[in-house]
Amino acid sequence: MASTSVFANGQMKKPLFSFGVISDVQYADIPDGHSFLGIPRYYRHSLLVLQRAVDKWNNHKELKFSVNFGDIVDGFCPKEKSLETMQTVIKEFEKFNGPVYHMIGNHCLYNLPRSKLVPLLKMPANHGCAYFDFSPYPGYRFVVLDAYDISAIGWPKDHPKTMAAMKFLQEKNPNADKNSPSGLSGLEKRFVMFNGAVGKEQLTWLDNILQDSTRQQQNVIICCHLPLDPNAAAAESLCWNYDEVMEVIHRYKCVKACLAGHDHRGGHSLDSHGIHHHVFEAALECPPNTNAFGYIDVYHGKITLFGIDRMVTVEMLFN
Repeated sequence: MASTSVFANGQMKKPLFSFGVISDVQYADIPDGHSFLGIPRYYRHSLLVLQRAVDKWNNHKELKFSVNFGDIVDGFCPKEKSLETMQTVIKEFEKFNGPVYHMIGNHCLYNLPRSKLVPLLKMPANHGCAYFDFSPYPGYRFVVLDAYDISAIGWPKDHPKTMAAMKFLQEKNPNADKNSPSGLSGLEKRFVMFNGAVGKEQLTWLDNILQDSTRQQQNVIICCHLPLDPNAAAAESLCWNYDEVMEVIHRYKCVKACLAGHDHRGGHSLDSHGIHHHVFEAALECPPNTNAFGYIDVYHGKITLFGIDRMVTVEMLFN
């Protein structure tokens, strides 16, 4: 993990811009529970974590925008309350004094189809897909990937992307319960229904974006609900075709960091091409009176994540 002091000559260098980050709020108005592995989950408290995050971001006058890394409502939310619960969480995000960029996670798709989610989250996306890019500052570009582009959840059951996902899972996962990695080994554990893939059209779009960013000499930050590097997250949390996504990214030198959620414990790695992969700790797993959110200061040659409480602080130096 590359790290040096953020101080120069005793003075804090002023960043080019800053933005807020949070992941996996997974709010539901239900009693606390546990993950499949027995880790406590605090469904009601997670909304308080988000409220404290927005307050902190608003008090930090320099933040240009915030990014939510997906899963704002939990899959255990009663389905008749899905829309109302989603709106409750979105209202909290909208109290932030600036734009909020969302990405779709699997728990979002357990609650609502993407045809409802994309407009609800005000995603600047086309044809129901949830990938887009934005440039908040000269020399920087953010690329938000849709990790559930090919997915067994979210699209209509007879949609070609659903059928492609189900065919893929039948080939890769022998379990009757396709959410179970039982019997799968190593990186094959990612072939479960709660993950998804980046489709061919999106890969072509990504390639074109990175070509353009190279021409414009922009630094690129990739944002994706699913992690893209096995050294930053558990195998069960990875994008199905993370290797294909990274093959496109590694063609270029403009990508400096890939940021993700989904693997609630968090993680960090530096890949063979010098790209930082950082996975954010989940707001859902914060016991009462604790937090997991932060903000990132962006410079020409690095980004620095300042984590609050359970979210780690890390400096990511660019090659």
